[in-house]
Amino acid sequence: MADNVDIDVLDASGKKVGTVAPAAAFAVVPNTALLHQSVLRHLSNRRAGTADTKTRDDVRGGGRKPWRQKGTGRARQGSIRSPQWRKGGVVFGPHPRSYVIDMNKKQRRIALAQGIAQRCAENGLSIIDVTGFAPVKTKEMVALLFGQGVRKCTLFVLHKGTDAGAAAIELAARNIHHVTVTGHDELSVHALFAHERIVMTKAAYDGLAEVCGA
Repeated sequence: MADNVDIDVLDASGKKVGTVAPAAAFAVVPNTALLHQSVLRHLSNRRAGTADTKTRDDVRGGGRKPWRQKGTGRARQGSIRSPQWRKGGVVFGPHPRSYVIDMNKKQRRIALAQGIAQRCAENGLSIIDVTGFAPVKTKEMVALLFGQGVRKCTLFVLHKGTDAGAAAIELAARNIHHVTVTGHDELSVHALFAHERIVMTKAAYDGLAEVCGA
């Protein structure tokens, strides 16, 4: 079992109002190898893989033999677009390819649960109640996230289908430096470890506990 560190519960003003024990789905021992595989998959899958170089067949020119085979005293050449020539083709250069790494649904859910468990153990996760909170200005979100004066790289996780005012929160937070807003169904293990602090709405936390515990 993972270390049982209670999760801070915040109100709509960003103040700590209590703690809650981690859900059973997140009371697991993190597997370093699985977490590494999940992060590697995320980074690989977002690579475009569109780099391309031209071979000697693709570059322009080189239609005839530059000089006769024998008698000139120079090395034999068949084309001025061979790789050893300036403006010649590239040997073993990159070509469009896919960097996609597959990972089955069960592994992805286990890795996500273990990532959340690790952040809980590090005391890097907070739950916030956004009931009735509908920010109009960015400074309201700043007060919510950094009301205690501690500014850290923060990931704010919403349940976009359930949280009231989710759209307003997303709009109010998009201009805050080092703050990323994402839906609970878009959360990745990479995002969990790429931010110093994770703040989830109660609906998002419960939704993730349900998915990871399935």
